[in-house]
Amino acid sequence: MINKKQSLTLISAAALSITLSGCSVFDWLIYKPDVPQGNYMELQQVHQLRIDMTKEQAEYILGRPVLRDSFADDTWYYVYHFKSGRDASIIHKELIIHFVDDKISRVEGDYELSENFNIPLEQSALPSVNEPEDDPLIPEARPDSKPLVEENRGLNKTELDSE
Repeated sequence: MINKKQSLTLISAAALSITLSGCSVFDWLIYKPDVPQGNYMELQQVHQLRIDMTKEQAEYILGRPVLRDSFADDTWYYVYHFKSGRDASIIHKELIIHFVDDKISRVEGDYELSENFNIPLEQSALPSVNEPEDDPLIPEARPDSKPLVEENRGLNKTELDSE
């Protein structure tokens, strides 16, 4: 048989456990913002990197790094950390750029590099959008250099009929 003291202890323990677990039960009702931190980079930006690029060119493409090596400015760290407010999932990405003589020598991290990364920028060609297949023919280069269309230079109808 349960006496009053035991039932009061049991009820208070149940109330305490319900109150402590109440936050997790109604967690979906509470708004929690997404928390992005660091350098967010698109894969397109990383694909623009080439070996032997200068520090200024790399900074122009990716922005300022989160961390630079304090003893020698030859290693730059780009770090991106994203915590979702909805499901508390975490995305963490890093890109580390190593420089030799103020030019990119090596890139490592969580981003996939372009297949053209090892081709220096001076040797790579920019993609062309609408490159003509043949050179346009100028009138002197055509076999028959007469104009394709006869012009009507202000001649009236009677003068045209007489010709």
